[in-house]
Amino acid sequence: MEAQEHKYEVVANWVKENISNGRFQRGSKLPSENVLSEQFGLSRQTIRHAIDILEQENLITRMKGSGTYIGEGAKSGRSRRYFNIAVISTYTDSYIFPPILRGIENVLSKNGYMMQIAFTGNEIFREKQILQQLLEKDNIDGLIVEATKSALPNPNLHFYRELMKRRIPILFFNSSYQELGLPRVALDDFSAGRKAVEYLVKAGHKKIGGLFKCDDGQGPLRYAGFVKGMEEAGLKLKSRNIIWTETESTIDMENWMDYLMNRLEDCTALVCYNDEVAYTFLQICQKRGIEIPGQLSVISIDNSNLAVLSDVQITSFPHPLEDLGRKTAENMVKMIDNPYYDGSYLFDSQVIERDSVRFLTEQIAPLSTTGGKAVERE
Repeated sequence: MEAQEHKYEVVANWVKENISNGRFQRGSKLPSENVLSEQFGLSRQTIRHAIDILEQENLITRMKGSGTYIGEGAKSGRSRRYFNIAVISTYTDSYIFPPILRGIENVLSKNGYMMQIAFTGNEIFREKQILQQLLEKDNIDGLIVEATKSALPNPNLHFYRELMKRRIPILFFNSSYQELGLPRVALDDFSAGRKAVEYLVKAGHKKIGGLFKCDDGQGPLRYAGFVKGMEEAGLKLKSRNIIWTETESTIDMENWMDYLMNRLEDCTALVCYNDEVAYTFLQICQKRGIEIPGQLSVISIDNSNLAVLSDVQITSFPHPLEDLGRKTAENMVKMIDNPYYDGSYLFDSQVIERDSVRFLTEQIAPLSTTGGKAVERE
């Protein structure tokens, strides 16, 4: 009996220690009984006994059909005090952002909330200023936020942790800071990158390059999907054919186009990070006499207005846009009512076919950086 008690106490004390050192935050989901059983080499009955003790001490809460969470009182929910939700976005009036913000505002207003909106311009310092102001005023029930340069180290995470300590629910959209372990509503970026490669492979392409953003968390996810797609197709991934850019560099793409085309000279197709990148790329190709899709097929992600503005309309995987905004707001309202609700959600996407991808019946000649028409090999 004593040995049995010692075993469950090991588990209970491990949970308490992780709560004490901050690894387990209030609202964090405890690993499942199966995971804990395997981790400690104990029976599920022993694990369940430890969880019973922790629940009796009001250190955890069991939620039927959801799991076990750190903290007590999940069922009572968080009361609404200010009916005010802060929304932080990187941009406001361009690309995919207006419909996202419109979707958020529509749902929040229907649920009686005011939307307090601010924009970072994708600048870390501006994000810092906004978060400091939110903490000083302390008048919000929740925070909806798009991470700033989310693939890079961020010096502002302690502000988010302070908001978490104040039990203010935080929900990211599009991109997030993985270090915080907070929920995110977004397009399934990994799946979109993978499907883009699958589509090109079905079109007969084998030499496929990629152009991704390195400062945005969506970039590595879309690249990871790209890699998986290449692997599943049995295609060789050449590092030379992968180009990484940053948000500001897209504006200056003309200045490094020679370098880019040199890296892609043996490719017949290119996966672009998004429509903004693809549109800029196509405009420069047009100036240089490089035929799309005659010499190089291009596929993109987001299906924004830019996908249909160029002379060659871009095949693209749609971003959920207003639907994403609505879902984000709906999940935030649920998180306020129940702080243990997991607000995470990923949208699937199916390709919208246009004119930028060429279906190959025979292998075409590699891309030439000097222009001219591609020649099919017999």
